Amino acid sequence: MDEALVRSLTPGVLTILVRRGADFAAAEDAVQDALIEAFRVWPAAPPRDPKGWLVTVAWRKFLDQARADSARRRREDLVEDEPPPGPSPGADDTLQLYFLCAHPSLTPSSAVALTLRAVGGLTTRQIARAYLVPEATMAQRISRAKRTVSGVRFDRPGDVATVLRVLYLVFNEGYSGDVDLAAEAIRLTRQLAAAIDHPEVAGLLALMLLHHARRASRTAPDGSLVPLAEQDRGRWDTRMIAEGIGILQAALARDRLGEFQAQAAVAALHADAPTAGETDWVQIVEWYDELARLTDSPVVRLNRAVALGEADGPRAGLAALAALDDSLPRYAAVAAYLHERDGDPDTAARLYAEAARTAPNLAERDYLTRQAARLNAARRR
Repeated sequence: MDEALVRSLTPGVLTILVRRGADFAAAEDAVQDALIEAFRVWPAAPPRDPKGWLVTVAWRKFLDQARADSARRRREDLVEDEPPPGPSPGADDTLQLYFLCAHPSLTPSSAVALTLRAVGGLTTRQIARAYLVPEATMAQRISRAKRTVSGVRFDRPGDVATVLRVLYLVFNEGYSGDVDLAAEAIRLTRQLAAAIDHPEVAGLLALMLLHHARRASRTAPDGSLVPLAEQDRGRWDTRMIAEGIGILQAALARDRLGEFQAQAAVAALHADAPTAGETDWVQIVEWYDELARLTDSPVVRLNRAVALGEADGPRAGLAALAALDDSLPRYAAVAAYLHERDGDPDTAARLYAEAARTAPNLAERDYLTRQAARLNAARRR
């Protein structure tokens, strides 16, 4: 059975159930039950209309549960709404479902977490890592969000800012290599940019394109990570870079700066440099200053410490790093890099090894382990 096909159909099926009156939690349970049934039945008898099959089975699963919990009159009303047989509409409901999950009854952080789990396909652990919180904390947050929207009619979609945050996090998970969602996030953001004239939507699309343009050069043939400074810039997608820069320039010209435009500006400066040595680190530090003002994010300040180390020397970067919490993800990796540049290979090797133990994915762990091994080997010579 084509699991990718099933995954692509799931948001549309969930949207149809919600439109027909199912509360979100019950609809999600019904869709999951239908998917289990599909995995059992489809290998032997694949349907001609997979989406229609899933809608019909999920709706019946929902009705079965509703019959157990609801009064007779409500059950009869739901039965009358059962979707008719035949092909289902082919429209893409995914972006609409993102808006529906960003419901006004939820806080922005809860709406993002719920959407990432229910629509984006991310695990609770991946979402917790993105939010820098323990997995158990995120599991409770998602459970509370489901309870909040249980029984709520999804007739008041959420705001653009929440949907942008979801798309950004989905793209980041896809770009990391853990889950291949980057292209899907770009597709949905293009749809949103076509529908809404908003500089931050444009900024997010530009940011995604500029990062995605470098994807082919991020890993070696053996799957190992290639850092930005060592990437083969001849493999970067210049057409995608040009598109991203054009979209960004048009957004910046509107003088309504937001965090995604500022992040895209940093990415554009990297993409525009012919070589790593020609990167305009002074401008990048200035953009990180803008980002810190807009977001007050510790991750932004961590990235700023790297940029400052390049612009003003490793001592400046280490001084900026000292003001941050050393439990931040990738703190040890940044400290290792700056200490190595400052001529302290012993401390750098120890920090690279420490960073490898907490790396968020296998490719990054292997890269950091190799850096520690390289410095330790040089010390023994």
